[in-house]
Amino acid sequence: MSETMAMARKPAKPKKKVDWADEVRQLLVLALAVLAVHSLIAKPFYIPSESMLPTLLTGDRLIVSKFPYGYSYLSPSLPILPEMSGRVLGRYPERGDIAVIKAPRDHEDYIKRVIGLPGDTVQMKGGQLWLNGAPVPKVAEAPADIAVSANTDCIGQFAEYRVVRADGSAICRYPRFRETLPGGKSYDVLDLGDTAQDNTAPEIVPEGHLFLMGDNRDNSEDSRFPAFVGGLGMLPIENLVGRAEFLTFSLDGSTELWNPLTWLAALRPHRAFVSLRPQTEHSTPPATRQ
Repeated sequence: MSETMAMARKPAKPKKKVDWADEVRQLLVLALAVLAVHSLIAKPFYIPSESMLPTLLTGDRLIVSKFPYGYSYLSPSLPILPEMSGRVLGRYPERGDIAVIKAPRDHEDYIKRVIGLPGDTVQMKGGQLWLNGAPVPKVAEAPADIAVSANTDCIGQFAEYRVVRADGSAICRYPRFRETLPGGKSYDVLDLGDTAQDNTAPEIVPEGHLFLMGDNRDNSEDSRFPAFVGGLGMLPIENLVGRAEFLTFSLDGSTELWNPLTWLAALRPHRAFVSLRPQTEHSTPPATRQ
């Protein structure tokens, strides 16, 4: 009998049974690990509006770290902490940080820049930010040219800023300024004209609260407006969720879910892995073209 025939007659090894209980346990451990990271360490965030132009565009995706400010009962993705005042392992943000917060009126996620800390007096005069009785330096820069796309267009009250280039492409050309807070944190803001929020009464930030503003100063619902009219008012520190760290990628809104060819075309490659930490006053400003 040949060796080949002898091997063929060997009984087949029984198939190993699947331990379904073990498989379920592993899936549960994986799910808990993902939930723990999402709730306590970092989570992705999507920009749905233009309130943080020119820093953030509609369609930007970014990572928000949860731990820099500690935790409140509103911070985790699931309510694992009882409703309480203050924060566990908490500390205040720095002026200039971009923070994700829970709006007091509906607990929806918002993203704004931290301007005032407890004890600060915040005021707007003629479109310029004043902090503790002194004007915050605001220097004119080259306009911010932002490409018109499916999710970004300067229409309505801002139509005057729409420009069509020689090649036929349309952009929003917005007046852009460099603002530098005490301590040297520097970032870009837009000033699109005279609006009601350009002039406000001085307000003192109470203990346990923050004053936040959008970088798009004339198109942002923020601490200049009380919560009962759609703003944020003085934000309790319990409503802090985390700190914006960096962009992961950005889409211009032209994607079609069932057409993969549109996915790459919609990418804004120059937006990938851009840091969102404010620069010092001696740093080079970001490029004006977006």
